[in-house]
Amino acid sequence: MDATADRDTSSPLSSDLPAMFRPPVNRAMRVLDRSFFKKTIPLSAATVFKASDISNVRKELLKSRDLLSLPRLSAIREVKQDDVVRKCLLLREGIKHDDAATWSPKISELVNTGVVGVRPYDLTLEYDYWNYADIIAAILPEDLLDEIPQGFTQVGHISHLNLRDQYLPYRFLIAEILKDKNPTIRTVIRKTEDVGSRSEFRTFPFELLAGDDDMNVVQHEQDCEFHFDFSRVYWNSRLETEHRRLVDKFRPGEMVCDVMAGVGPFAVPAGKKRIFVWANDLNPHGFEVMQDAVPRNRVQDFVTPFNQDGRKFIPWSAKALLDADPVTVTIHPKVRRSRRTANDQEQAPPPPPEVFHRPTIFDHYVMNLPGTAVEFLDAFSGVYAGHENLFAPYTSKALPMVHVYCFSGHSENELDDHIDICKRMSERLGYTITPEDRVGGSGKTELELAIHNVRLVSPNKQMFCASFRLPNEVAFRKS
Repeated sequence: MDATADRDTSSPLSSDLPAMFRPPVNRAMRVLDRSFFKKTIPLSAATVFKASDISNVRKELLKSRDLLSLPRLSAIREVKQDDVVRKCLLLREGIKHDDAATWSPKISELVNTGVVGVRPYDLTLEYDYWNYADIIAAILPEDLLDEIPQGFTQVGHISHLNLRDQYLPYRFLIAEILKDKNPTIRTVIRKTEDVGSRSEFRTFPFELLAGDDDMNVVQHEQDCEFHFDFSRVYWNSRLETEHRRLVDKFRPGEMVCDVMAGVGPFAVPAGKKRIFVWANDLNPHGFEVMQDAVPRNRVQDFVTPFNQDGRKFIPWSAKALLDADPVTVTIHPKVRRSRRTANDQEQAPPPPPEVFHRPTIFDHYVMNLPGTAVEFLDAFSGVYAGHENLFAPYTSKALPMVHVYCFSGHSENELDDHIDICKRMSERLGYTITPEDRVGGSGKTELELAIHNVRLVSPNKQMFCASFRLPNEVAFRKS
């Protein structure tokens, strides 16, 4: 198993080794015994008499397919014979040092010309050689090998492991092996209840399975660095692609309201793109992490953290932004200073600085709380009432786009899920939205509706991002 942020769980994990090179089997093991995994395999080797010939011999044997080819293993070894240390090349299984009938014509040629000698060689493989799939397949009962546990997400040095019930008795073994085979992992945990089952902050109870009891992580995403206690905030490494997708929709100089910002996976990368963001989260620790991440990633001119209830933040932020003092950010280009001589030509003047004026109206709202964000949509009712003159047709300014994350079923026909999402949004907005309001549809295309399939959470649960332009009828509604 590779040390990755997100491991695919859709296909079985299998060994890439021939059977004779796999580790010894112990299906009764319940506490990991690394010393058990040691195996000596009798092979043959071609001893090269002259060190200068090693490269050419290796090429010849590779071409004739006589070299031993195993992943993560070098075929070049050293042997001591008559107090002389020589290089040798391990030969593939089936070639016997004492049976020339098993030699290829190339081996025979090299022996007959005195370039190499064929000798026995005992290859010893130990625990460190084998990968996760090899070791775990030697421990689990045979009836559990069809779907070897392999799904995990990595946050900093922590692996968050998902296990089905039948594998729970082996969880500590699995976790130890997983940690051993992934050098960037120091801690392995598994959640014992669903995300948010006990906390409105989307944290979850967990069990420490292996390694250090240290939940303080350093996580990198989109060239940004975040420091946080994983037990106190929500973070999902599987969402990096989605974070990037949405941030790429924002343009430099735009104004974004991130209503449920978490520790800032949308807000901080957006700030690096010189996008203004008011980033809010109800979780006090998430707010503290954002307060740290903003200066750490040098986006303090563009990103402002808040710690408020999201429902109240939506109308409050719209009014507060309208009433706020103007903000201008000037970015001076970096100019490389070089020494000049008398013969140097006059250097070209540096490019002018970039000047960004913070808008007084939000261009985008991000609502990344898929379990309940749809229920917050009624907070947009009348959000710009009395300010109709600030928007089209009186000006060129359009009402903001709203990007709301939600869950729906995993239907055979995805249109059924889209209908479900639109119905729920319509109920909260007090305004009818249908799948036909999408760009290129036959409905109210001015809504610019788009429903993006983010990821499959479980066999019957899909995560979506529904984006639409806030309707006049909602934004300007009189109370």
